[in-house]
Parts: sequence; structure tokens; C-alpha cells
Amino acid sequence: MINIMKISEFYNKKDVVKDVDIENNEKIYNIPINDIKPNPNQVRRFFKRDNLDELTISIKKFGVCQPILVRYINNKFYELISGERRLMAAKAAGLDKIPAIVLSVSDSRSAVLSIVENTQRQCLNFIEEAEGYFNLKTDYGFSEEEISSLFGLRINDVNRKLRFMNFTSECRAIIAERGIEQEHAEIVLKIPDNSIRKSILIRIYENNLNIQKTTEIVESEIEKLKAEDALFSEQKEKRNFTDMRLLTNTVKRSVELMNRSGIGAEYEVESSDNETKIIISIPKD
Repeated sequence: MINIMKISEFYNKKDVVKDVDIENNEKIYNIPINDIKPNPNQVRRFFKRDNLDELTISIKKFGVCQPILVRYINNKFYELISGERRLMAAKAAGLDKIPAIVLSVSDSRSAVLSIVENTQRQCLNFIEEAEGYFNLKTDYGFSEEEISSLFGLRINDVNRKLRFMNFTSECRAIIAERGIEQEHAEIVLKIPDNSIRKSILIRIYENNLNIQKTTEIVESEIEKLKAEDALFSEQKEKRNFTDMRLLTNTVKRSVELMNRSGIGAEYEVESSDNETKIIISIPKD
């Protein structure tokens, strides 16, 4: 059973309208599978095919042993709160109905319960946790402090997970689907370039790189980027110098042209760290 004590306390503090607790609404219903819609806040997105096949075989033999959690939306359809893996396996097993507990909960609380239930089952990888916390923060206005309080985490742990959202969605998918460990991902995150991050993540998976080798590769790539940046700055300075020399040569030719016409003009160039002055003097007479 899900322990929602912390969640209830949190919502009381926020003075939100209280929903029906699981403990007070435990009647199990057999709900038609086709009447259940996916949860837009579902944090678990990556499933191992072998494990799902094993669950499907188990459900064919013994049925669904633990009900899923759903809520009833607008008296029209059920929306899944948690239990997506069981729902997928039940469909694959050919079941028409699935046991479910129907809760009356808000959008934000549904999102929280989805993360809680999956976390307690240790079903979520660290990328899915990061995406779940990010969803609570951006879609429902939870602060890092509130998230840490809800899930019994240190705020530093929440921020550590949220940093993984700096990866592109493609990189996050590679990490989750290929089982790349959190420590490896943290090292790769030091690289500021997304394409290089992706390349290193694939190398970690394909070559089963350890932490030391991953660190060496990342540090090497960072040094390359620094060298390229220095080269770019040097080339930019050279371009600026070339542009200024081109300008002063143009001024020089213009003054020479005036002098050939009998004007008697002069010019001088004054340079400092912040600016370059070109002064042209033309006599009045």
C-alpha cells in the first residue's frame, strides 16, 4: 500500500482542497482495459522487453495480483495514475478487464502519486526521476524544497537529478534505454556540446567503459574544446587586426588623393585598448 502521509501533510500545508485518500477508497473494480487512457504525467517511459514478457506470462497464469491506480475523468473515461507496466502486460496477455482502485485526485496529486508509486517499487531510473521532478516543477509550480520534502530527499539530491534535464531528450533516451549509470552521465554532463555528449554516451554503452576511461575521454574532449575556443579567439583577433589595417590603408589612400589635388591633408592613428582613432586634418585655406 502506498504511504501518502507526507503527501497529505504537504497538501495540508499548501491549503489545497483535500482529495480522497487511498486508505478511504480501497474498493477494487474490474475495469475494461480499453476504457483506460494513458497518464500524461507518466514518468516511467522505458521498459525492458524481457521483464515485460515475463510479467505477461505471469499474468496469463495467475492474473493481475495487484490492482493499478486510476482516476475517473469527467464521468467519461479512466486515466491511469500508476501501473502502466501491469496494464501493458495485461493487454499483451489478452485480458479484457483489469483490477483497479479508483481515486478522486487532482492533476498535480496524480502526478505526485505516479512518481511515489514507481519510486517505492524502485521502477524508475534516475532519468525518469529527473523528468518527473522537472514535470512537478514546471507544470505544477513545485519548488525544489517542496519536492525534497515530498519524497524524503535532500534538496541537493533533487537539484542533482534536475541537472540531468540539461541533456537533450535524445541523450536522456540513450542513457535510460541503454542502462548508462548515473555516475557516467554526471561525468558526460561536464561536456558543453550536445553532439559530443551523445557520441560519448554511445561509446560508454558500446565499449562498456568504466568511470576512469569515461573521465579520461571527457577531459580530453574538454581540452579540445578549449583549444578550439582559443584558436577561434586568436583568429577573431587576427580578423579584427586585418579589418583595421584595411581601414587605415583606405584612409591613407584617400589622404594621398587629396594631397595630389593640392589640399594638403594629414592623418594620424591613435590606438588604445578600447578604441582606435583616425584623425584627418584638412587646412581651411
